[in-house]
Amino acid sequence: MIRIRFLVGLMLIGISAFSQNIHVGVFGGLAAYSGDLTKKIFPKKVTNGALGVTVNYELTPQIMARLGFTYTVVGGADRNSDDTTLRARNLSFETHISEFSLVGEYYFFNLDEKPFSPYVFGGLAVFHFNPYAYQNSTDKVFLKPLSTEGEGLSAYPDRKPYALTQLALPFGAGVKYAFNDRLRLGLELGLRKLFTDYIDDVSATYVDPADLLAARGQLAVDMSYRGDELPGGNPNYPAKGAQRGGVKHKDSYYFLGLHLTYRLGSGDNSTRSGVFGGGNFLGGKKKGYGCPSVH
Repeated sequence: MIRIRFLVGLMLIGISAFSQNIHVGVFGGLAAYSGDLTKKIFPKKVTNGALGVTVNYELTPQIMARLGFTYTVVGGADRNSDDTTLRARNLSFETHISEFSLVGEYYFFNLDEKPFSPYVFGGLAVFHFNPYAYQNSTDKVFLKPLSTEGEGLSAYPDRKPYALTQLALPFGAGVKYAFNDRLRLGLELGLRKLFTDYIDDVSATYVDPADLLAARGQLAVDMSYRGDELPGGNPNYPAKGAQRGGVKHKDSYYFLGLHLTYRLGSGDNSTRSGVFGGGNFLGGKKKGYGCPSVH
């Protein structure tokens, strides 16, 4: 019985020590996309909110590993462009984005000793998207099944269907403030380098509308070119090979927001030990800011 109690005690001590290095957090802010349907930074009419949750593990006082999930909706529309040529194209899209990410954070200062620190981060993410547009302002139409640029059609063997779940490289920077040993608040900007140009379902050139009609139907033709829907717009479908998007640059999306984290376990950092040691983890030194003790 004594041995069992001893083992249970060791387990509890281990769990407590481990939890003291874990920070759970929430993220809230703004999200937008950059691609063929908008080049502006945080365009007013298509910038949306973003929400996320995170779990951080403190490897050292200045290095964190962060696992996160973020959800948002991004979009773009030619009608908001300053370019009359793009407005005449009249394309638009939206997509929900669900992202899981694992990044490393590096803090320039030790937040156990200073109240604030700039930081940078980078890592790997997996995200899911599914672009759609509205027909007649009310009917939601998902665009990938329509092969609007001939993706997957036998007449265009070089245009493969794009996957709706893909990898991304998240990176960014921010500034974080520590209210105390447990509570921290950061302001950060995060960007995503993508390997697809089809978040907006626009990338290369127009295909022959007859090919599209035969393979995917009239709806595919209608959604691939929408200039004829504008008052006084060009009713003629663009010629095969005419430029529809810009294939040189991949799409991207990005976030700006606040990241609030809370450390689990004891707030007394004199009892914590990082995976690699270092800093005040070895010396048990308290934070060098805050109210003085009164004896």
